[in-house]
Amino acid sequence: MPMYPQQPSSGLPDDPYRRPTGPLPRQANPSWMGQVQPEYYRAAPGHQGHPLAAVVPPQAQEAALRASRTRSGLAGLTVAGGVLAFLSLFLVVPFLLSNTGAAGFLIGFLASLVPLSVVLAAVHIIDRWEPEPKRLLFFAFTWGAAVSVAVTLLIQPFFVIAFQFTDEPDLQTYMATVQAPIVEEFAKSLGLLILLLAARRQFDGPVDGVVIAFTIAGGFAFTENILYFGRAIAESASPASDFAQVFFLRGVMSPFAHAIFTGTTGLVMGFAARRWHTGASIGAFFVGLLPAMFLHNRWNSMGGGFLLDYIMVQVPIFVLAVGGIIFLRVAENRLTRQRLMEYSAAGWFTPAEVQLLATRGGRRMVLAWAAGSGRKRQMKQFVKAATQLANTRQRILSGRDVPLHQAEERQQLQRIVSLRAAVAG
Repeated sequence: MPMYPQQPSSGLPDDPYRRPTGPLPRQANPSWMGQVQPEYYRAAPGHQGHPLAAVVPPQAQEAALRASRTRSGLAGLTVAGGVLAFLSLFLVVPFLLSNTGAAGFLIGFLASLVPLSVVLAAVHIIDRWEPEPKRLLFFAFTWGAAVSVAVTLLIQPFFVIAFQFTDEPDLQTYMATVQAPIVEEFAKSLGLLILLLAARRQFDGPVDGVVIAFTIAGGFAFTENILYFGRAIAESASPASDFAQVFFLRGVMSPFAHAIFTGTTGLVMGFAARRWHTGASIGAFFVGLLPAMFLHNRWNSMGGGFLLDYIMVQVPIFVLAVGGIIFLRVAENRLTRQRLMEYSAAGWFTPAEVQLLATRGGRRMVLAWAAGSGRKRQMKQFVKAATQLANTRQRILSGRDVPLHQAEERQQLQRIVSLRAAVAG
């Protein structure tokens, strides 16, 4: 596998700050995802074989410093999320214990790990092409498991006060079909909005939105399952049979229910992330809540005809969600390949390397090759860096915060060179 970039024979290095001088290249938009406007397109910076720092324009120096500072933002976000989650536990844990008892809480906790592991395994599969930072996923999970539950518990009483119910069954129906969809989806998706605004450099598009939404929803469902599983034990005359029934309904038939609800919000907000606009992000938050609340309401409204509704409505929705995720992944892969091809044209990769770095089969081949020479870890880093570089280029072509992202691009290109040398040995 060639590990050194092509060296252009002559010419000055491309100025990454120049405006486009010609029409948009025909292949610049390989799919519907990440469409580029002609006025924002610019060629990738050329590789001339001399130190990258020498071709960084002076006006990028301040932007480079800003880019280095933003890396600490994710650590700050993680700390803030951990503090919020810790404080939320003082409300969430007593609530759970009061409804489940100590024994019910322990059994519910252990049983809830089963559907949680299923959801997180799906997150890992979806996120495998361009993995999100672990700190970001940690924030998402703790937000879902603790903070969003605490927000729900704080807002829920206002819905009880506002409803002039006539009897207990009416109240229970109202809480399940009105309060729960509105409050729970708002509380979960609020974490999505915070991440989109505070860590937007990590939020690249709809696939990221789905990954983060699934993680938040998985955390929320984990805590909610502790409540339902534990209460089935604490409040039942035949705890074993009631627990088995609840576990089958929630842990086997519907582990992805909350993930699909909130995933629709993440999908909408992921598309908004492509625009890099605060107003669009906030607008997408409210728009994305509508399908999430609707799907949540439909799920909680299933009653006597549950099995028929489950087969005729919920199963097709799940199949549609799986198909949609596969469709998004294919589009994302094509976009990654196109952006790396543009770097290849500028001399940073050979065309053969792009095929290896931007396809699933190619990645398996290079990792197997690197494992044989004891450099699998370095190759993983190289593949990840190339994918991040493609995403950075997409941000540049969005036309927003261009100097900041071009400074980040230069840093990533320099890292590509060092990783290339490490892989080549």
